[in-house]
Amino acid sequence: MSLRRVPATLAVVVLVASCTSPQPQPVQPPAPQPTTASPTPDPKALEKFTEQKLAWGACESFKDKTFDCAKLTVPLDYLKPDGETISIGVLRHKATKADQRIGSLVVNPGGPGGSGVSAAARIAKSLPAATLAGRFDIVGFDPRGVGTSDPKLVCLTDAERDADRADDSESDTTPSGITKQLAEARAYAAKCAERTKHGKELLANIGTRDVVRDLDVLRSALGDEKLTYLGFSYGTQIGTAYAEAYPDKVRALLLDGAVDPQLDTAESLVTQMAGFQNTFTEFGEWCVARADCALGRDAGAVTKAFQNLVQPLITKPVLAGNRELSFEDAITGTSAALYSQDAWKFLNDGFAELKRGSGKALVALADNYYGRESDGRYTGILDVYFAVRCVDSTRITDRRVIDGAHERMLQGAPFLAGGTPDMSELDICSVWPVPATSEVHKPDIEGLPSPLVISTTDDPATPYASGVNLARDLKGALLTFEGAQHTVFLDGNACVDGAGFAYLIDGKLPAPDTRCT
Repeated sequence: MSLRRVPATLAVVVLVASCTSPQPQPVQPPAPQPTTASPTPDPKALEKFTEQKLAWGACESFKDKTFDCAKLTVPLDYLKPDGETISIGVLRHKATKADQRIGSLVVNPGGPGGSGVSAAARIAKSLPAATLAGRFDIVGFDPRGVGTSDPKLVCLTDAERDADRADDSESDTTPSGITKQLAEARAYAAKCAERTKHGKELLANIGTRDVVRDLDVLRSALGDEKLTYLGFSYGTQIGTAYAEAYPDKVRALLLDGAVDPQLDTAESLVTQMAGFQNTFTEFGEWCVARADCALGRDAGAVTKAFQNLVQPLITKPVLAGNRELSFEDAITGTSAALYSQDAWKFLNDGFAELKRGSGKALVALADNYYGRESDGRYTGILDVYFAVRCVDSTRITDRRVIDGAHERMLQGAPFLAGGTPDMSELDICSVWPVPATSEVHKPDIEGLPSPLVISTTDDPATPYASGVNLARDLKGALLTFEGAQHTVFLDGNACVDGAGFAYLIDGKLPAPDTRCT
């Protein structure tokens, strides 16, 4: 069994970090203060990048000769076009019907930190995407700091990440405990700066603001007058930001699993946790209808049964082959399986295995989520996740707001309660060493061709309402999928895929209020 695609938002891995015993009563977050507007790069000075010719060649990571790979050269800092440069890894699968080719379809799978190169290779060869692969060059790029791009962001070593996952020490919410957590957060950020080429300068230019600038350089280098783009989850944030920066250069945007640009980090985590709890509840209802449900046959007691099963791991991990299953990994593996109903049987089998004293299945799910390869190496998706999230939203430093958000996360997702690691995303971002480069806002775009937004009613990671809001803000069409999974386009649902093909190929939007099941 394999999960369907790189996890689109990784928050659940770390947001439980301070969700332990009751915190102070939640404090309403203050209205976000806008960051200083970013100066606009000089288009003339960027011509040496936008006019570059990509040198396509064989792909080192793929034996399939139908893939071509190249490196796109971009400025490290777009306001210093004559300064340091970095390279962006790109993969292309040429349209199989050359005489009917429309152009390039650029894809991003989410994250932040997901590999667009791997996503494009997977999509190009998938049966549901055959229609698109006939009409478009399927193109993926690894955003700054990711995968085949250079430099790659490095914060923790593989051994350090393994050790962090195994640490189930409960968070100390006393003043001295919080001081310790913030010191650890600063140490983590310092490692990111020290171990990555260009250090703080890369951290200051790794966010979505600069990813969309790279995307426009890529569009030009591909020879496309306008961009045709497919983004999943965080990839929808890239698509939205591109539309805001370059509305006149958009041909089509298909955005599946929307990130709401009006939610700050705290609010997005709170709403996401409620989504995971809703999907866990649906999993429970599915499970108790089975004779082999490892969590019993009472739908109202599934969360308690789950906690009774995994809580002992806090003090006594179980063997998982030559490794151990920690409480954190049990929570992470469970959350990973909630992304798709296809993984629910595997998850139930994993619970049954845990009851027998083995944690191999849940560790495998957690490995997939963290990007841990079979040889013990990590892809680095979690480090990129933090680096991007910490510059993509206005900084929150008020301890009352952070602690209040942690409490609301736990209230919204009681299945996550228990022993926790030391740091949360909010802790890390509160002490991040570089300022934010984007802000919470409502998109207001003139001259944008209508995008297509797909939103799933019981999406655990990107709530349905976020898609409704984004479609409205972008003046686009909303396609509703009734289901419990994270993203759905190109999963083989004829209704969803057919609507997406009609839009991407012919520009035809589905009728208002279209719903697929």
